[in-house]
Amino acid sequence: MLSLMIFSYDIIRITCLGGESYVSQTMAQLPYHYGVKVRIFPSNQQKRLIKCNSDASRFIYNEMNGLNRELYQLKQVKIPIGIVQQRIQTLEQRLKNPATGISNSHGWLNDKDLDSLMKANAIKNYRRAWKMFRTVHQAGTPVFHRKRTEQKYQTSCLYPAKVKHPGMTNGSVRLLDHQHIQLPKLGRLRFRGMPAKLLARKPGIRIGTVTISMDATGRYYVSLQLASQHSFVVQTASKAQTSIGIDLNTDNFLTDSNGNVIANPRYYRSVKGKLARAQRKLSRRGLLAKKEHRQLRDAKNYQKQRAVVAAIQRQIANRRNNFLHLVSTTLIKNHDLVVAEELRSKNLLRNHALAMSISDVGWRTFLGMLTYKAALYGKRFVTVNPRNTTQTCYNCDFIMGSGDTQKLSLADREWTCPACDSHHMRDHNAAQNILAKGITA
Repeated sequence: MLSLMIFSYDIIRITCLGGESYVSQTMAQLPYHYGVKVRIFPSNQQKRLIKCNSDASRFIYNEMNGLNRELYQLKQVKIPIGIVQQRIQTLEQRLKNPATGISNSHGWLNDKDLDSLMKANAIKNYRRAWKMFRTVHQAGTPVFHRKRTEQKYQTSCLYPAKVKHPGMTNGSVRLLDHQHIQLPKLGRLRFRGMPAKLLARKPGIRIGTVTISMDATGRYYVSLQLASQHSFVVQTASKAQTSIGIDLNTDNFLTDSNGNVIANPRYYRSVKGKLARAQRKLSRRGLLAKKEHRQLRDAKNYQKQRAVVAAIQRQIANRRNNFLHLVSTTLIKNHDLVVAEELRSKNLLRNHALAMSISDVGWRTFLGMLTYKAALYGKRFVTVNPRNTTQTCYNCDFIMGSGDTQKLSLADREWTCPACDSHHMRDHNAAQNILAKGITA
């Protein structure tokens, strides 16, 4: 499964074209980037190491957050009390060099089973969270990460100075063959799901940040951030240039400007009743465990039912993602220009009557897939303002709601233009208007 990754700033080395000297270059400075997520199959010992590193990463993040909050509270004290000033200096020193400051205060972080690059990435992620808050001001200040069933931590791929041509086979994270990968502290692991086009270009692709994770159902994955001097564009057979506009709606998944309709599979609604029953059973078992004063992590029946609920949710997500991948890949491969309406899911979800249908259909994920696949296949994907695309007649540009006419409601699936008497299928007409806007954009 492919995914977009955040570019890291880990230093790697590349060879200068003019000689044997090296030029330090970050992952973000390399021109082409790619992300890939593969499934791994660790042993029991490797699972223990993954859990240890995940817990340590979460602890370091929370410790930095706690130090920052305490420092903020102490700085509100206006009276120059000596013990307060001394504590402020101690906290500032720890936050200035958290890698050593936190490890010295908590000796267990120096355990040989813990990856040192995991600690560096945890610190970097916390600082990045503050940077995003100052830039965007939407997600709020960093919060404590609570302990969950899922596990995740990040490490980085380092290349020795003697390596003249860094690739996927000679770093601290490297592919041993087409089925095994080497990871720091974990050692050799079997993996599955690497695209063939990446395996064919192993020497020319560098690895940056690596994320090791476990989902709620107990499956383990490795996400690799890749970069290269050469494009990852997939070469496709040249065809006649074609353009297509797509209208997304909840009645059917999409209607294109050629009149083709793709039905809405409604994966969540199809198992909504089964999921609700499983969740009610999980809730009852949780209440029983609390009544008997047992920790949920030690309640075997609760954990069994939690795995059942997680498996149903994973099945829904997998089926939806598979459907979205098939549709988006087909559109991008067969057309040079794909035009869609620009949707703001956050605003649309405020409509409580349609919130479930909008979440179930996965529009935002679908548009993200079209965006990165267009770049991957060397095609063009644009989004346009959806204003009046549904209310405008494609033949004469008459806008419903102007003059003595009324706007079309969601129930009006077919309509006749009062200006030119053209009969329209609502979604097909909207797709044609979207394509026209995209061509002139």
